[in-house]
Amino acid sequence: MRLEKVFDFLASLKLSVVVLTLALVIVFWGTLAQVNMGLYKAQNEFFRSFFIYWQPQGATWKIPIFPGGYTVGFVFLFNLLAAQIKTFELSVKKFGLVLVHVGLILLLIGQLATDMLAVESTMHIREGEAKNYSEMDRYVELAVINTTAGDRERVTAIPQDALTHESEIQDPSLPFAIHVRHFYPNSAVTQVDPMSGEKGVATQGFGPQVSVRETARETDMNRRDMPGALLELTTPQGSLGTWFVSLWIEQPQHVHVGNQEFEVVLRPQRLYKPYTIHLLSFTHEVYPGTEIPKDFSSMVRVQNPQTGEDRQVRIYMNNPLRYGGETYYQASFDTDNKGTILQVVRNPSWLTPYFSCVLVGIGLLWQFLVHLIPFLKRKVAL
Repeated sequence: MRLEKVFDFLASLKLSVVVLTLALVIVFWGTLAQVNMGLYKAQNEFFRSFFIYWQPQGATWKIPIFPGGYTVGFVFLFNLLAAQIKTFELSVKKFGLVLVHVGLILLLIGQLATDMLAVESTMHIREGEAKNYSEMDRYVELAVINTTAGDRERVTAIPQDALTHESEIQDPSLPFAIHVRHFYPNSAVTQVDPMSGEKGVATQGFGPQVSVRETARETDMNRRDMPGALLELTTPQGSLGTWFVSLWIEQPQHVHVGNQEFEVVLRPQRLYKPYTIHLLSFTHEVYPGTEIPKDFSSMVRVQNPQTGEDRQVRIYMNNPLRYGGETYYQASFDTDNKGTILQVVRNPSWLTPYFSCVLVGIGLLWQFLVHLIPFLKRKVAL
């Protein structure tokens, strides 16, 4: 009996109205919160969470005060499923409603899949250059490059998640272990004044020349975190010293172990492709007498050695390149108009919103016709 009441509650129209009202509040509240919190933090705290929390300024504790996007989404999904099970009837009169419910369920599942699986990165190319990788703006990796051979390099990339654990990292391809003494999610780096007596943050590379200060995470969309890490490299014979790597330091730092030479550098995490994109030219047009952009586009050449494909494509606003399961959007450009920045999105469920809208549209049209046709027949009969 209790299970039946619970099921009736889940399938009720009242619950649908409450959930949709909560969703409207979250969207409105989260949109306003982006002004002060920034886009990414607002997304995580309002839409990618089960609860919205309140935390007093300076306190280390927080309490939930409102359901978050995940809670509202899952309750709405269960509500639709329960309603469909309870009212399911395979008939001409009900077929449209079935399509509408299936479309909404597919839309919710697709949005969850997008949230879990979609990956965004950027590809910055100068005219005449080619790249076979994109970079993630919000994640870094430690690249240890073996340059001993001279004519070729062997790269060992250590992801940010491994660095944040601040533990020892060993890799069979490296003759030394990496001890992460401290990871800075965001940092400010300044040059040490040799007259002040201040010591640098590390003993090797650029370390003796700079000091570092940990700063708060960035929430502004136009700014990014500048992570850093203090590393100690050790061999079975002892310590090689400490190195400080950071996005502020773009140049690689050299490490010598026996007759082997290495470079270490912290860089945005790279996502490699089995094909290459060349930037042939970039075009930026403005309205006459103004600096307002009228059109900017990238003429690129796609070469895929696996398929033998070699073709040219023009990428511009609302005309992205879809290739290899990824979509390349024209996002930005260099101030000298000699380079382009493409946003690269991999979203395995990108078609689900289209299928959902088609199902809902057909369902609504079906229900409309089911009532319209008998009505017209009755009018004609009169």
